[in-house]
Amino acid sequence: MKIAVGLSGGVDSSVAAWLLKEQGHEVIALFMQNWHDTTGTLYGDCPWKDDKAIAQMVAKKLNIPFHFVDLSKEYGKRVVDYMFSEYKLGRTPNPDVLCNREIKFEAFLTRALELGVDCVATGHYSRKETIIKSDGQEVHRLLAGVDPSKDQSYFLCQLSQEQLSKAIFPIGGLLKSQVREIAAKAELPSANKKDSQGICFVGKVDLPLFLQQKLEAKDGNVVEVFKEFYQDSDIFNYCVEGYDNLDNLSLISMPYNYNESSGTIIGAHTGAHFYTIGQRKGLNIGGHVNPLFIISTDINSNTIYVGEGQDHPGLYRKALFIRSSEIHWIRPDLSMQVGEVRDYLVRIRYRQPLQEAKIFCKKEGLYIVFNKPQRGITPGQFAAWYLNEEMLGSGVIS
Repeated sequence: MKIAVGLSGGVDSSVAAWLLKEQGHEVIALFMQNWHDTTGTLYGDCPWKDDKAIAQMVAKKLNIPFHFVDLSKEYGKRVVDYMFSEYKLGRTPNPDVLCNREIKFEAFLTRALELGVDCVATGHYSRKETIIKSDGQEVHRLLAGVDPSKDQSYFLCQLSQEQLSKAIFPIGGLLKSQVREIAAKAELPSANKKDSQGICFVGKVDLPLFLQQKLEAKDGNVVEVFKEFYQDSDIFNYCVEGYDNLDNLSLISMPYNYNESSGTIIGAHTGAHFYTIGQRKGLNIGGHVNPLFIISTDINSNTIYVGEGQDHPGLYRKALFIRSSEIHWIRPDLSMQVGEVRDYLVRIRYRQPLQEAKIFCKKEGLYIVFNKPQRGITPGQFAAWYLNEEMLGSGVIS
């Protein structure tokens, strides 16, 4: 089989290429550049020229053809513009999820197929299994990676069956330590390279500075909401525990609407759209024993609401909602019908342990009610649901 490997210069994609070559496949390396602008990036965190040089050395070591493709136009339109629009609305997007859906397994895949390959491979810690159903239908299952500390299936939560049909994840059945060991024994140039961090293909950024390229700074108030505010049982139940009966799913799944009378003004900020729920750093407000965390943002009034301590009640919610237009089923054959209720395992962020929850399918969308209150449910992020080790679908949190 002829396979194009998305060779990034990192150890994971390098070992993916090595494994495929060892298995006897015809392998080609394809390095993509997706970002040119360095505004807001922290120096040295995304040296793409260095990455390209290492990728070229790996390709030479493996004796495979090396190709370069510039996808910065597509990345800017499909990922970065999406980021700006979401932050402007007061939501927190996940660019890595969009990068996989729109770039690696769309624009990149298209370019790779033009080179005559059968499929593309990446260094994701996830697995794919193809099954044939009783009716003859071919179905691709997206499974969690074997390494629980590196499982990256969450980042692939928006892939379709068509995209999965052309995808291979060679290292999904390995631990990170095994990947490092293989790279060292094979004397790959990327063997000791540190893992990349930050926004996909952009790197670590000073987020407010990065967003100020298109979003205007605007002074607003920081309001501290004290724990005593939640002594009202109705507010506490609404924000944290949810109600015992689930007749009013729309109420318990929506974020609580604070106002300035909910607490005390303790400082100022430069734009509510620059901050996200659960954020601790960047407020620069002292005088507290424990750190302050953002529990809510209001774009319309340009107000940030904070609470002291990581156990603050305002950080926790029992349920979330996903609009019908935002639901994506990786397994369309297992999609829920209106009126159905199912028990699934759910995660709302990368590396979060899977959480037990009930999913209610209504005409307007999905309501996910967790067995235990969840910390930092954030609008704009993705919730992904699993049946055992298989990811079945995902959606954008409202």
